[in-house]
Formats: sequence, structure tokens, C-alpha cells
Amino acid sequence: MPRPWRRRALLLALTLVPALGSAALAQGFTPAQRAEIIEILRQALREDPTILRDAIGGLEQAEQAARAEAQRQAIVSQADALFRDPADPVKGNPEGDLTVVEFFDARCGYCKQLHPTMEALLRRDRNLRVVMKDLPILGPASVVATRALLAAQRQGRYGPFYDALMALRVEPTEAVLRQQAERVGLDWARLRRDMADPALQARIEANLRLAQALGVDGTPALVIGRTLVPGAVDLPTLERLVAEARAGR
Repeated sequence: MPRPWRRRALLLALTLVPALGSAALAQGFTPAQRAEIIEILRQALREDPTILRDAIGGLEQAEQAARAEAQRQAIVSQADALFRDPADPVKGNPEGDLTVVEFFDARCGYCKQLHPTMEALLRRDRNLRVVMKDLPILGPASVVATRALLAAQRQGRYGPFYDALMALRVEPTEAVLRQQAERVGLDWARLRRDMADPALQARIEANLRLAQALGVDGTPALVIGRTLVPGAVDLPTLERLVAEARAGR
């Protein structure tokens, strides 16, 4: 067998055998044939160990493609909860032609890193609508900060308070939250009362369920078009993804 074809055949075998399992493989071959196949694989790997690396790489690529497709399908099925929940805070242009969804934790360092990049994106793209999904996954202090943010929305000050929390480099203790709340013009006594409203916890739980349905496993995470973008990305990447989403890709 010519070497390039032999290599492709071996890669295929290495890729398929784990997926099919030994029982499925046994159905199509005699014991002698199975032993010969195994010996061919062993010999090939001794001669060229990169075959295994390439096979593993192929499996990883296939898994990534399958995961991305599952996320695209989840985005389509959860479109109303993602893009059209009237309770969600919105930044940018409320009538923008493209909606980006941002999952974030108020204590997340990477979310704080992404914040100025998102602000730059909104300054450069005046036709973008950004839906904010509070996702407190970093412990009880994150839940408290999220409750404060959602309570601030009731006073029409979600945006300024969000900016203040993103600029924090200390833990959002009650004293810190009060200081920042009063600095941006919030009524602290009213904010504390609203933070205790069970409706805010229900919104948090809904966001957690939505994130789980999409396969979000950390913050920040962006939904741009039908693409889930994990982590803090740079401005050129964001602009490219927005352009692709507008083009329907």
C-alpha cells in the first residue's frame, strides 16, 4: 500500500476504533484479522508516532465542531430568553440592528478586563444593542453584588452602578457597595430593601439555567449572532464577530 494512503487509512482506523468499540469491531473480522489489524497499528505507531497525535487532533477537532453546533442550536432554541427578555438591562442602542448578549460576574477579573473593550466597541458601533446577563458564579459575594445591580436597575441606575463595580479592585463588601451606590446617585435604603426581593433571586436562577442550557462554563461569555464566545477577547476580534453576525455567517 503506498505510504500516504496507508497513513490515511491508519488515521481513519485510529479515529473510528475508539468510537465503535471493540464489540462492534469484532463483528466484522475474524480473530486472525483482528490480530493482524492490531499488529499493523502497533507497527505503524512504532514507525511514525505522529499518526497517534494526528488522530487525537482529528478527534478533538470533531468534538469542538460538534460542541459548536450544539451551542448554535441552543442559541436558536433559547432566542427569546437570550435576546428578548424585557427585564434584562440593555446597553448601547436599544433599537440596534444586532444584539450581543454578555454573561458576566460582577467580581470576575476577566469580566473587568473585557469591560473597557466592550465600551470601546459600543463607542465605535452605534447600532449595537448589548443585553446584560448577570451570572454570579464566584460565590456568595458575587450573588450579593448581582442583587445590588438588579436592585439598581429599579432606580434606573444599572449602567452607572455596573461601571462602578467593574472598576472596583476590592471585594464588594456591603460598605463598598453602599459607597459606590451613593456615589452614582442611588438611594441606599431603597436599594437594600429591593435586594431582598425574591424576584431578584428568580432572575438570577433563570440566568443560571440559561447559561447551563448554552454550555456557558465561565465568565465572561458573549453570544454574538449564533456564536458563543468564551472569555475576554480583543476589540478586533469583537468587530470581526459582529460583522460576521450581521452578514449572517
